[in-house]
Amino acid sequence: MKDLDDTKAPLLDHLIELRTRLLWCVFALVASFFVCFYFAKDILAILVQPLREAGQDRMIYNIIEAFFAQVKVAFWAAVMISFPILAIQLWRFVAPGLYKNEKSAFLPFLLMTPVLFALGTSLAYFVAMPIALHFLLSFQGDVGGIQQTSLPNVEQYLNFAMRVIFGFGVAFLLPVALLLLERAGIVTRKQLVGGRRYAIVASAVIAAVLTPADVVSMLTMLVPLVLLYEVALIAIWFTERKRSKVLAAEEAKSAAE
Repeated sequence: MKDLDDTKAPLLDHLIELRTRLLWCVFALVASFFVCFYFAKDILAILVQPLREAGQDRMIYNIIEAFFAQVKVAFWAAVMISFPILAIQLWRFVAPGLYKNEKSAFLPFLLMTPVLFALGTSLAYFVAMPIALHFLLSFQGDVGGIQQTSLPNVEQYLNFAMRVIFGFGVAFLLPVALLLLERAGIVTRKQLVGGRRYAIVASAVIAAVLTPADVVSMLTMLVPLVLLYEVALIAIWFTERKRSKVLAAEEAKSAAE
């Protein structure tokens, strides 16, 4: 019990602490939102670059669509910018109730989350979206003497971009989720290895839902998901070995005493 932090606060103190952490989270999110709303047009200009590079030079909108598009852009940008503060507040609320070994086990997962999320969103923005947009815009042209032209509106494109970017970002958190499940004893590495084929099917379903309906963009998500599953299995193998060595050392020390 000495490994546990000395702070053993009653329930009321925990609720006050939770309120304080939530207020910090709300403040960070609101402040980030107003800053991002000021730069919403610039952020939107970055988001539309894959569409521009695919050959589309205009979008349409109704009388209120452009305003709400900027609100949506500002909100999601604020979530991403304020995420480190949200994660720190969560950690400071949870950490006092953890043993030292639990802290050392949980902290790497917390640090891996923004890195993997950033990798996923980067793959979506620089690879998946250009591939999907080139494919979807390739249907423009003459059809039976009628010129078929794509005129995406702001809301449609923003929904498409957000779905792909955040879909890739969340999908890339798969190793963190698997490592936490194994650490909590919910699943074992043997079970994950045995369920590899089901994981591939689940990854295909996720890729089909989160990407446009073309095969190339689906494969752009499916292949990394399968590779990340294998990476998680390798990481679990290393953590199992490390735990086995620590346990063996403790047993040897107990036997010597």
